[in-house]
Amino acid sequence: MVIALFRHGLTEENEKHAYIGWKDSPLSKTGKRQLAKKQVSKQYEQVFSSDLLRAKQTAASLFPNGEIKASACFREIHFGEWEGQTYEQLKNSPIYCKWLEEPFATTPPNGENFAVFAKRVEKGWDLLIEASRSSERIALVAHGGVIRYLLQSYGPFGKGFFDYSVAVESGFILVWNDMEAFRRRERCTLLQEEALLAKETGH
Repeated sequence: MVIALFRHGLTEENEKHAYIGWKDSPLSKTGKRQLAKKQVSKQYEQVFSSDLLRAKQTAASLFPNGEIKASACFREIHFGEWEGQTYEQLKNSPIYCKWLEEPFATTPPNGENFAVFAKRVEKGWDLLIEASRSSERIALVAHGGVIRYLLQSYGPFGKGFFDYSVAVESGFILVWNDMEAFRRRERCTLLQEEALLAKETGH
């Protein structure tokens, strides 16, 4: 069983290093231009995506001939009142400073608790388990936090959430030698980085 995880392309908030969770921002002009030059190296039988625009646009660019199954389960964590703001704008807020120290125990104002976020992403994983009844190669286009959570939960190393670097347009492949092990939510057998390839241009 193979699950490929791809992070969406660049948005204007990413360019400004601002927090972007449920804010439904599109890819920036730079993000669209960069993605237009990229392609995946392997074929996938089913493609899932977050239902937020930046993820759906990325999925449509990377998998132009496939049906994209979008789900809110794969959304980024909701940053509440911090959406669209930067560290410089938030650094004097006591609750923000507490969140930086204890991100798994502190909730952004009017945002989403990490435990609620994790439970939601696990419901999304259920969708992939169900899809595995007809497919052995599935791709998911999502967000940095979602991918970190899945790597922490199902990667083979037992690393922590922040031990993984998940840049825009980055990709990872998780492989299980045993389909039933995947369905039992066991850790994968093999984890590889999956770089997007430059599209071949005609002469």
